Amino acid sequence: MNPCSDQSGPPITVSVIMASYNCASFLEAAVGSVLEQSFADWELIISDDASTDDTLKLLPKLQSLDSRVHCITSSTNRGAAGARNAALAMARGRYIAFLDSDDLWKPQKLERQIEFMVRNQVAFSFSSYERIDEAGAHRGFVRAPKSVSYRQLLFGNVVGCLTAVYDTSAFGKVEMPDIAMRQDYGLWLRLLKRTKHAVSLEESLGYYRLRSTSMSARKLRAAKFTWRLLREVEQLSFLKAIFYFGSYAIRGVWSHYGPRNEGRRGRWGRIVRNGE
Repeated sequence: MNPCSDQSGPPITVSVIMASYNCASFLEAAVGSVLEQSFADWELIISDDASTDDTLKLLPKLQSLDSRVHCITSSTNRGAAGARNAALAMARGRYIAFLDSDDLWKPQKLERQIEFMVRNQVAFSFSSYERIDEAGAHRGFVRAPKSVSYRQLLFGNVVGCLTAVYDTSAFGKVEMPDIAMRQDYGLWLRLLKRTKHAVSLEESLGYYRLRSTSMSARKLRAAKFTWRLLREVEQLSFLKAIFYFGSYAIRGVWSHYGPRNEGRRGRWGRIVRNGE
């Protein structure tokens, strides 16, 4: 791990964890959406996972834009969990937030969410978000449920990584499980073992970017790692894992083949498509 800047200094309110891997074409926009936040007391830690595109060339430029931007580079590919956990180790903020290097925040995201957490004494929060394609065109709205518990989340992940914020004064620094996929889901489950609910603002505070890689291949891989998460990380019995994984699979099939001209409500959340 090679830090690109000095991280010493007093504690701050929010540490933003941004893992990056071969996202040079989107990285500047993602960082820009943090720089444009109306809430100013934050640090951004970009943790690059041995990118082979132009990401490493961009990092010094991005760091020069603002003294609150820091970066870490790695000579070996550790995966998203390893990259995020390396950034977490350097974080000085009370609140930990996540933004991937191809996603975007709305300008009042941190202001609205931190105010909500302080006012309501919430230790773990999330929000609704919107989907965009690689060109930035709108591709739908993902409505967050009002809250979710550990048991409810076992049926399927409803917490968008770009929307999640947790309070280290309640949990300490909690790492993502070191698995190749679904590590964010694993972190939410870890947090929900220690608090009754994660609570949402319901309003949309960011944009999740859909990439052009094979969606069918990604869904199969996600299913594989969801099963591994339930069995190996959460250590559920075979029968319990089958029960929760079956629900996850049914929701996935409904999401793909269900009615496309109406808002579709899942167990807790709702996906609203274009034209609604």
